[in-house]
Amino acid sequence: MPGPVLIDVPPGRVAAVVTSLAMTARPAPRPEPPASGLSLELLRPVTIDRYRDLFRLVGADYLWFSRLRMADDTLEAILSDPAVDIYALNMDGRAAGLLELDFRDGKSCELAFFGLAANAIGNGAGRWLMNRAIERAWARPIDRFWVHTCTLDHPAALGFYIRSGFVPYRRQVEVADDPRVTGALPTDAARQIPIL
Repeated sequence: MPGPVLIDVPPGRVAAVVTSLAMTARPAPRPEPPASGLSLELLRPVTIDRYRDLFRLVGADYLWFSRLRMADDTLEAILSDPAVDIYALNMDGRAAGLLELDFRDGKSCELAFFGLAANAIGNGAGRWLMNRAIERAWARPIDRFWVHTCTLDHPAALGFYIRSGFVPYRRQVEVADDPRVTGALPTDAARQIPIL
């Protein structure tokens, strides 16, 4: 068996190990805390500005960049597609999370984005939101519910998805422009990941 392979990541870029996971049947519900102060708001219609604000709120600390650098017309087509459901998790009346379910391929649902603002992590809001995601995904006639996460996400994300019933099936390495270098995110975002 060959030894490990190290690949240099050029300055101005970031690298992550991406794990894809899926479930092929609705899992048994997981216990959740009372929904005190939590509500889910379907964002239809949603403006690009509101969507990107919510995307930054939950993703800036993990260098989420895909929807920030996406052309407005491309993003608008996704946001206005009736097969894409976008929700804001509200906690005590304030935005605290993002849930995006993508049913565009007809037979599966992608958990395209799932994230919490820093003040919502660790109090059960994630479990509450995931239970809503699972309910909504499997309410439609799908064969598979899938998601991908990476080593730039919250350290507990992969384990959380596995506990939620997703099974890992693929691992890849992604190298991309650092969104702090391109200006998509401020240079003080994700301080735990140094800029090269």
